[in-house]
Amino acid sequence: MIEEQAVVVGIEHDTALLEIVRNKPCGLCGQTRGCGVSVLGRLLGHRSAIVRAENQINAKTGDTVVVGLDEKALLTGSLAAYGVPLFSLLIGAALGASFATTRASADMYALAGAVAGLALGLLWLRAHSARRASGRYRPVVLRPATLNSELRFCKQGNVE
Repeated sequence: MIEEQAVVVGIEHDTALLEIVRNKPCGLCGQTRGCGVSVLGRLLGHRSAIVRAENQINAKTGDTVVVGLDEKALLTGSLAAYGVPLFSLLIGAALGASFATTRASADMYALAGAVAGLALGLLWLRAHSARRASGRYRPVVLRPATLNSELRFCKQGNVE
C-alpha cells in the first residue's frame, strides 16, 4: 500500500476530498504543493489537485490523514492509461501500412491507421476507467496522521 499524508478539504457523503501535502519539497523547484516547474504550474499558481478517497474513518474537514492506494492498482491503472493507447497506436499504424498498395502511400495509410488505433485505444480507456471508478482503484483514508507529522507540516508552513 502506497501511503501519503493529506488534508481533508471537504466531505461529500462517504467520500473525502483531499489535498495531498508532500513531506519533502520538489527537487527541481522546491514546491510542496502543485508544480512550480511546468508552464501550467506557473500559470495556475501552484495549485494542488483535489483527490477523492473513501472516508472509512469519518474524517472531518481540516483533519490531517494518511491516505493509501494499492500498489497493484496503481501499476495496472498506469499501464492501462499509458500502455493501451500507445499499443493501439502502434498496431493501428502497422495495420494501416499493411493496406498500402504502393510504397509512396504507405505513410498516409500508416498515419490514418495510427490515428484510428489511438482513437480506439482512448475509447477503450474511457470505458475501462468508467467501470473501474470504484473499488480497489480508489484511494482510501486509512487513519488520522500522527501528531509528529502534523507538527512537521506546521513547521513547513503547509497547514494553515
